[in-house]
Amino acid sequence: MSDEKTLYARLGGYDAIAAVADNLLPRLMSDERLGRFWAHRGEDGVRREKQLLIDFLCHCAGGPLLYTGRDMKTSHKGMRISEDDWAAFLGHVKATLDQFKVPAAEKEQVIAFVQSTKADIVEHAAGATA
Repeated sequence: MSDEKTLYARLGGYDAIAAVADNLLPRLMSDERLGRFWAHRGEDGVRREKQLLIDFLCHCAGGPLLYTGRDMKTSHKGMRISEDDWAAFLGHVKATLDQFKVPAAEKEQVIAFVQSTKADIVEHAAGATA
């Protein structure tokens, strides 16, 4: 039996992951390039989206939460998220992790996980099919 802690535990559990989401979402919403994705969202919708983000991150990091939202491909279909949008998003993720002084090993794992969702989120222009 392994004594290795889950990424969820190494990141600090629910409260730490929720704090990261609380920091990341406003960064994304205020970004000149990415703000359009929240331009017509109501306060309640943004709160729900943030909770789904927290649940998703906690679940994927090995925490005890159950993620009940849609898969990434369904959630982002039709949003026209480009490679440039993705790069801007990833920059904010890294800045948020740096602000919370996430250790290098955990930061690398988080970035690798985020990158693993890219194919389901970024829409490729010419000839892309769903």
